[in-house]
Amino acid sequence: MVGQGRAHRRRRPITGQRFSPLLGALAGGFILLASAWPGGAAPPPPAPASYPVVGTAQDRCYGETGEVIACPAEGAFLSGQDAQHPGRRPLYRDNGDGTVTDRVTGLVWAKAPGAPMAYAELDGFARASRLGGHDDWRVPTIRELFSLIDYRGGYTGDPRTSRPYIDAAVFDFAYAAGTGLGDAAHGRRPIDVQEWSATPYVGRTMGRDETVFGVNFADGRIKGYPVMDPANRMQTPHRLALRLVRGPAYGRNDFHPDAETVTDRASGLVWQRREAAGALSWARALAYCEGLSLAGHRDWRLPDAKELHSIVDYSRIPALDPVFALSDREAYLWSSTTHLEGPPPATEPGRAFSRTGELAVYAAIGPARGYMEAPPGSGRRQWMDVHGAGALRSDPKTARPDAFPEGFGPQGDDIRGHNHVLCVRDLAG
Repeated sequence: MVGQGRAHRRRRPITGQRFSPLLGALAGGFILLASAWPGGAAPPPPAPASYPVVGTAQDRCYGETGEVIACPAEGAFLSGQDAQHPGRRPLYRDNGDGTVTDRVTGLVWAKAPGAPMAYAELDGFARASRLGGHDDWRVPTIRELFSLIDYRGGYTGDPRTSRPYIDAAVFDFAYAAGTGLGDAAHGRRPIDVQEWSATPYVGRTMGRDETVFGVNFADGRIKGYPVMDPANRMQTPHRLALRLVRGPAYGRNDFHPDAETVTDRASGLVWQRREAAGALSWARALAYCEGLSLAGHRDWRLPDAKELHSIVDYSRIPALDPVFALSDREAYLWSSTTHLEGPPPATEPGRAFSRTGELAVYAAIGPARGYMEAPPGSGRRQWMDVHGAGALRSDPKTARPDAFPEGFGPQGDDIRGHNHVLCVRDLAG
């Protein structure tokens, strides 16, 4: 549906520029850490309300096959990428007492995650903590925890040449010591450093497993993790790390729909209400949003991964408020954010789509499916919900639909190649 009336002019995206980490001066015992704005551009206006979405910090543009490119001019092929709309820069203050304040969200974080623990132990651990002299620590929701993700990160298969998906200049992070495949027989992988959230999955993964969402700052994904440990054949509790948080409530939407759009007054974002383009390649998704004229505006864009995540609704399946209309209840929604994974580990020498930058992030609104053996040891494989509706994974930008009839990777991730689109613009215009 195309809006009528005079269209507002598009804000020209930032082209050919990058922003780099900036370490602020040490002052009064506090360290300020931020990301400089590309080309000295002025930051967007302050958040109008309670849910400011922190930028992803991605500072480069990428081609379809992963190469770093100059950010394209408006209307050019692959224009509208994450780095061209950087959003609110991450801004942290190290408080010098084992805590870090996020100056954008107002949340205060534990600088380091705690030792791995069972899901049942999380609330008690938070209540007992007196970190930094405070007694109001809690387990973060998935929206709070994902606010820390930094998409300059990338995992190469070797921790020595990888960069975590969290700002390691201010937060503590370490890859796991193992070099295995993540199962009982082979031991932990370097990326097995997932962190719990307080957000349970309202469904079941693998057809049976009670599941809780978490963030992996080693590989840049949100997945649902079973409460019992699959590496030990579900015989013992799954033990993951916990990064405590305190501070104001964060991540509550305030949706106000009209005929063509949905305004979230909490985040200051305006969304296309009805998905109308069908499933598209990543390049076509970028172009569709760049060219969209809707509700009198022409400054629409494909949302970055954090903007997209701000409308994922973990209280339901599909994981999207019914105020939005999708053509497919099991849709995956594209973001403009490149996922910097690859090349493959030595154990996967023939892996397809192995170049860094060939993948783009999507949100699974329907169940995040994989092609798995079920039950284990049966020799029978089938499609099932492996990571939960609301997972954030990634697809190859150039994959063809139906090119992976048995999925891809150790859990047979569903590679669709063409995903759906909801475009976004800033309320402030």
